[in-house]
Amino acid sequence: MDWVPSMLRFEVLTLFPGMVEPVLAHSMLKRGQEKGLLHVNVRNLRDFASDRHKVVDDTPYGGGAGMVMKADPILQAVAAVRRDAQLNGEDIRVVFPTPQGRRLTQPYAQELAGERRRIVILCGHYEGVDERVRLTLTPEEVSVGDYILTGGELPALVLIDAAARLVPGVLGDPRSTLEESFSESLLEYPQYTKPAEIGGIGVPEVLLSGHHEAIRLWRRKQALRSTYLRRPDLLHDRSFTSEDRQLLDELKSEGLLTVPISRREEG
Repeated sequence: MDWVPSMLRFEVLTLFPGMVEPVLAHSMLKRGQEKGLLHVNVRNLRDFASDRHKVVDDTPYGGGAGMVMKADPILQAVAAVRRDAQLNGEDIRVVFPTPQGRRLTQPYAQELAGERRRIVILCGHYEGVDERVRLTLTPEEVSVGDYILTGGELPALVLIDAAARLVPGVLGDPRSTLEESFSESLLEYPQYTKPAEIGGIGVPEVLLSGHHEAIRLWRRKQALRSTYLRRPDLLHDRSFTSEDRQLLDELKSEGLLTVPISRREEG
């Protein structure tokens, strides 16, 4: 694919391309690529092994269970990406999904979405990666959660998906990214569609009223309510508008807010 300056570009370095490529061929990621807004190139690290058997792992020095990914194939792969990028006047940004990294957040995804460098994602596997990869490349380490996975392929897809959907034009309706969970540290309000009643449970009357301002206030109030019930940590020490404070007071008068929230009002 021809290089386009505004295109979000990823290079995924992995031992298992088959874990990544099929996902890229569906839904929003597929549409983003077809529109020329996203390009994801998947490279097999085995292609950069120097021996004829394409060995990419070995036993750890000092003993221990499992195998460790060798440094050289990774370093060679990154060097190849860097050369390709330089041909187009690009630089690269190396990202390494790892439990030791910074937490993946919506602001971080937005940062990646605006990146014009080629984003290289290193996918670890087995018991880990030779430490000399970190020492040589000093990659940007990112964690998708406090749990352990078998490899970096799933986190790589999470990073790509989280960033790509924020690129203007990838989603059908640009308002989707403005009204969803974590867009401003709030969870999303409840959503309903047809039919108007299922199992005796009806759609809230306000959503059928056609009163746009009433609907907007209801959705904002429900977002605050949902966040308080499920992720109250997101409400601590954040700035609230006077409108949000009024909605919180309404929720409190309804008996929902039983624990004080540390908050400050925006100017």
